[in-house]
Amino acid sequence: MEYSVREMQRDDWGEVVEIFYQGIQTNNATFTTSCPSYEEWDKAHIKPCRLVAEWDGEVVGWAALTPYSSRECYKGVASVSIYIDTNHRGRGAGYLLLTRLVEQSEVNGFWTIQSRIFETNAASIALHAKCGFRTIGYEERIAKDRFGMWRNTVIMEHRIKTDLAGGCDCDMVKAMRAETVSSRV
Repeated sequence: MEYSVREMQRDDWGEVVEIFYQGIQTNNATFTTSCPSYEEWDKAHIKPCRLVAEWDGEVVGWAALTPYSSRECYKGVASVSIYIDTNHRGRGAGYLLLTRLVEQSEVNGFWTIQSRIFETNAASIALHAKCGFRTIGYEERIAKDRFGMWRNTVIMEHRIKTDLAGGCDCDMVKAMRAETVSSRV
């Protein structure tokens, strides 16, 4: 049996929220201290970039994107959430999910996706690196966890493949470059 990935459906919420709760309980995955309702979660996450991993018909992981900012200039930037059931960590579901989420993000017009990961979450940092993310920053004592302890996070990002040399390939930037060149002539 192998893992499979598909789009998340509303009916998956019971399993998705249970996996999210497991992440909260580790105290190594999120600053969130309680699970949201489906309506709250649905409102916060980008609809076309919500995936679940399955094993033998059971949801064993999920990944989704949230907007980085409401500002128009950041419309192609999103934040990653990825959670794997405790019984399936380290077995390939996370790699499959994150790889597919990267693909989905590019298809849906995102040029950068970022993760903020507790510096103590070595498995998540390694997974992101394996999926082509690079470390771009570090936040020291950025927030307190559910036990009131200050935590540090590592910021990792994945850029669209056409942007590996730097600078965005989006149409708006191309138009701005053309306008700048024509104004010099």
